[in-house]
Amino acid sequence: MTTIIAIVLITIFMFLSGIHIYWGFGGQWGNGAVIPTKDDNVKVMMPGVLPTFIVAFGLLGFGLVVLMNVVELDFKLPMWLDIIRKYGLWIIASIFILRAIGEFNYVGFFKKYKQTKFGQNDTKYYSPLCLTIGILTIIIELSK
Repeated sequence: MTTIIAIVLITIFMFLSGIHIYWGFGGQWGNGAVIPTKDDNVKVMMPGVLPTFIVAFGLLGFGLVVLMNVVELDFKLPMWLDIIRKYGLWIIASIFILRAIGEFNYVGFFKKYKQTKFGQNDTKYYSPLCLTIGILTIIIELSK
């Protein structure tokens, strides 16, 4: 069961990383519904290329942390990688559960701006996905 959950999580992280890489190189698909906006459709922020690539590689790194926790390694990891392997799943779970809860204005289940295109997508897709990622990551951690 842990292997199936890990495959699902790694696939999600790779897919999300790929989308962020696409946006980092200037892709426009989905751009209108993935950035928080106020009720008058004014974007709250517009991340640049560097932050987009940082998120992309962070998501890819999350997939690698999941992989390191489900694959038996035949060698000793360097201390810094072993620390990441040891605590990484809790960090990932925390990040995504906190993202699902939100910051009470633009993102998460408890946001104030719910009627915008982003707000509706966040309620239907983004926040539930973040909560699912957080729960699945905890399941992997607790099954070790």
